[in-house]
Formats: sequence, structure tokens, C-alpha cells
Amino acid sequence: MTITLRRRFTGWLLTLLTGLLLVPMVYASDNQVMGEIIFEGKGKVEKTSGVWVDGQYVGYLKELKGSKKVLLLPGEHTISVRQDGYQDFVQRVTLQPGEKRVVSVSMVHAATGPMPAVTAEVKITVNPSRAAVFLDGLFVGHVGEFEGGSRGMLVAPGQHTIKIALPGYQTFETQINPQAHQKIEVKTELVKSEGAGDEPLLNRSSLDHTPPPPPEPANPPQRP
Repeated sequence: MTITLRRRFTGWLLTLLTGLLLVPMVYASDNQVMGEIIFEGKGKVEKTSGVWVDGQYVGYLKELKGSKKVLLLPGEHTISVRQDGYQDFVQRVTLQPGEKRVVSVSMVHAATGPMPAVTAEVKITVNPSRAAVFLDGLFVGHVGEFEGGSRGMLVAPGQHTIKIALPGYQTFETQINPQAHQKIEVKTELVKSEGAGDEPLLNRSSLDHTPPPPPEPANPPQRP
């Protein structure tokens, strides 16, 4: 009986040790397979621009490092960078297993129409402040650019749709209808999606690699 118990214990111990030794090997294998995109921007405009990978928003450029770095499976991917008042920056990359690819972003001014003579001001207070802000379907920046006493965006009076989005959180959407010269505030706290982790995104091959269409021409909101 004693010999049998010892054998069972020894077998269980060997199984446990084998499992523990295999865990880092599995993670190491995953790290070797995934490629990484490293973003570089020369100025404030580039560093505060929104980044899309394969049509999915991942965050603004200067935060996509460390725990928020963008890891991708090998293959072709489409990088899109957007900023209010600038042309979209689009680049296609083909990653090899374990490759680290630097994407240098340079934004170019876009032609915009005249601002309306009469405007209203919208302030946005949302947690997390790194979430993307969309006005009537157009990306206009991230929350941190529109919160605080001296910040906000100028819009034409009338009805508008504001959407706040961030990977790992439920999208918030609301309607506003400001009057001329009126100041309003959109305030909320995003709710985490079920099963969402701390990282902004881990892209998978199931994502659609077709780049999103460019935004429709419109009078962009202005920051006072």
C-alpha cells in the first residue's frame, strides 16, 4: 500500500512539474509568432491622432506602447491614422512572425470648408479619457482633448450624434441639440465589456483587413 501511494504521488508530482515547465514555453511560442507595430509621430498632431488597425480603433498614437502595444498575427494589415482637419494616413504592412515593424506617421493638412458663423460649444468628460470621440460619424479626437475648463469643441447649432468608443468598453452614444452660443457638457463613464482585459486590443486574423472608407467631407468641429 505504501509503495502504491508513493508511486501515485511521484506520478502526480511529475505531471505537475511538466505542466509548469510547459507554460512558459507556450507563452514564449505565442510571443515569437506575434508581430508588433511600433508607432512614431514627429509632433503633437501625430501623437494625438487616432489609430485604426484593420478597420478597428485601437487608441491614439502616443499611448500604443508598453502594456498597450499593438500585437498582430503574421500577414498583411492596414494601418489608418486620423486627425481632425488632416488627411487620413494609410499604410499597409506585411508582418513576419516575431517581427517588430516601425510605422512613422506624418499627417498632412486637409482642405476644409468654412466654419459656421454661429456655433455652440460642447465639453466632454468621460472616463477613460483616452477614448475616441466621434461627431456625426467622424473621428474628431480623444476625450482628453475636449475636457477641462478651457477646452471644448465648437459645432453648428442643431442636432448631432456623439459617440465615445474604446476597445474593451461598451460604446456610448448620445444625441445633442445645442442652441446658438449654448455651452453643453457630455459626461459619462464607459462600462467595461464582459471578459475585456486591460490591453486595448490583440488583433486576430478573423478581423476584416479591408480598410475603412474615408470620412465624408464636412465642416470639422473647432477647439476654442
